[in-house]
Amino acid sequence: MKVEYRRATEEDIEGIIELCNECFDENTPLAYAKKVFEETKQDDDQIYLVGVIDGKIIAHTKITIIPTIFEEMNTYAILNHVCVKEEYRRHNIGTSMLDEVTKICEQKNCKTIKLWSKNFRIPAHTCYKKYGFKADDATFFAKEIEE
Repeated sequence: MKVEYRRATEEDIEGIIELCNECFDENTPLAYAKKVFEETKQDDDQIYLVGVIDGKIIAHTKITIIPTIFEEMNTYAILNHVCVKEEYRRHNIGTSMLDEVTKICEQKNCKTIKLWSKNFRIPAHTCYKKYGFKADDATFFAKEIEE
């Protein structure tokens, strides 16, 4: 299967949202996604990567590059919404997308790639571990900010 990987454009947002809503059981409104994409598309450190077959988005991840002033931490990347359309899974598309991510992160001089993944995504965790990701001895904390 030949997958083309590229940075997302405005025309891709609907396909990304459909895929992520399907994979993560989310309900992100298209208008919201388009607004956020428009606000961040000029930021070269926020990369929406899509995998396309026959003009259809079948894979996606968001790469956020974070430069720091700390030598040990250096510049690193965080991935989220790593997903492959269900009928395309088990064809090494997740692995080939992580290869693309790694190339991008190397070009950005990242020292580390971190991955955020929900606990229920056990098959995805298997892919990440096979690729060389290791679970940190840290816990992801979240705090809701009330409006």
